[in-house]
Amino acid sequence: MALQDHIRDIPDFPKPGIVFKDITPLFLDATALRETVDALVEYARERDAQYVVSAEARGFVLGAAVAVEMGAGFVLARKPGKLPREVASVEYALEYGIDSLEVHADAIPVGSRVLVHDDLLATGGTASALCRLVERAGGTVAGCAFVIELAFLEGRKQLEGYDVASLVRYESQ
Repeated sequence: MALQDHIRDIPDFPKPGIVFKDITPLFLDATALRETVDALVEYARERDAQYVVSAEARGFVLGAAVAVEMGAGFVLARKPGKLPREVASVEYALEYGIDSLEVHADAIPVGSRVLVHDDLLATGGTASALCRLVERAGGTVAGCAFVIELAFLEGRKQLEGYDVASLVRYESQ
């Protein structure tokens, strides 16, 4: 199945000049959704991942599904102030500023193998931040898996040294 056929381009969103890759059509097609989850699970199993960590919000959709299929734990990485207990935090650069992600401080056991997942790899800032969170907790990044990669933004450079996989790759906008 050509998963890219289930990804819709939305021009000029969220601002002029950006072509947003909308994965909601993929979520609406049960066969495409199953194939996506299966491909991500296969990648994670080959790397012996014990946990999946994903950033809110779209990363939660498939990250949780992958964790369930694998029998793995699922770690939620949230924006500041959204988690109720002690957190570990990491800041990362955005195009116009700084953002941060947090996980519960005890969410990633020392020595565990963790799959970093998000729906999209663009500049690599979010994924790199997730990798740092895993490693600061004492875990090992088993791999980084994405549905979409915007290769022209060179996000893989931020993930140098990690195993990276994407299901659909766009070489240009």
